[in-house]
Amino acid sequence: MPLRPLVLLTMFSFLVACSSEAPKPAAPQPTPQQEKKIPGQEPLGPLPAYQREVSGTLNGVPAGAEVELALLVIDDRSRPQQLLASSVLIGNNKPLAFRLRFNPQAFPTGARVELRGRASQSGQLILHLPAVRIQQAITQTTGPLQLVRAP
Repeated sequence: MPLRPLVLLTMFSFLVACSSEAPKPAAPQPTPQQEKKIPGQEPLGPLPAYQREVSGTLNGVPAGAEVELALLVIDDRSRPQQLLASSVLIGNNKPLAFRLRFNPQAFPTGARVELRGRASQSGQLILHLPAVRIQQAITQTTGPLQLVRAP
């Protein structure tokens, strides 16, 4: 057999092999743990030295309700003047742990600072947290707090 057709056949095979599309890698399948992640409930990690934290638990939050918490500076007419920290959580019919981190240098001395919260479901306000006064810019735990039916 002549060498020339064998070389041409080899070159042709090589070109065909190089011209085909590379197989696409399979998309990574999400693990069950990734599917169950709820926004706002990821671990925050250790508390940095320049921050302080208010933490506790919320009781009475129905499953699927969206809870908004805020640490606010309040004026003498009970109006919010400044936002120090906020968080959004999703209820699960169990005590709901929260952590609000804030900068202690932004905490005004002599002003009233309150932790306020509200829960809504399907866009409708269903519960609210009676205002909890925060006296000092230190890391503290409020303990269990009860949400009450909104008026």
